[in-house]
Amino acid sequence: MSPRIAVVPGSFDPPTRGHLDVIRRAAGLFDQLHVLVVHNPGKEAMLPIAQRQALLEQSIQDEGIEGDVIVAAWSMGLLVDYATDVGAQVLVKGIRSQVDVAYETPMAIVNRDLAHVETVFLLPDPSHALVSSSLVRQVAALGGDVSPYVPAAVARFLDTGARGL
Repeated sequence: MSPRIAVVPGSFDPPTRGHLDVIRRAAGLFDQLHVLVVHNPGKEAMLPIAQRQALLEQSIQDEGIEGDVIVAAWSMGLLVDYATDVGAQVLVKGIRSQVDVAYETPMAIVNRDLAHVETVFLLPDPSHALVSSSLVRQVAALGGDVSPYVPAAVARFLDTGARGL
């Protein structure tokens, strides 16, 4: 029997507690989980991809997320190309609202058509349902305390002056 491999893609700019909730639960469902930091051409990033990747790695370690979890980055080509390259059969997406469902559904259909890769939607823990990376970026840029919304490693990084990035 081949291993069950999934990819959790996202911009993770910055990683939030909601992201880690999805990663933790997905890691328990699959034999191997690739957490993939992707470039979103529709968004202006606050943090470089390498920094987001490092913060995710540290946060996953700090939070004690168990399982075969690989953090990688992908900035060129289709997401399903990465999934196919690593043998993943599933993409895992966190869904906070109907807006997310409307946005993610067409991509899920196209990804299935292009590469026979299914998409699984995970609902958030209610305590994380209204927090997005965009909201965290806004609060951080205005000097607010983001520690309730992000892992400790991210809060420390943002508190040390990274807000100006």
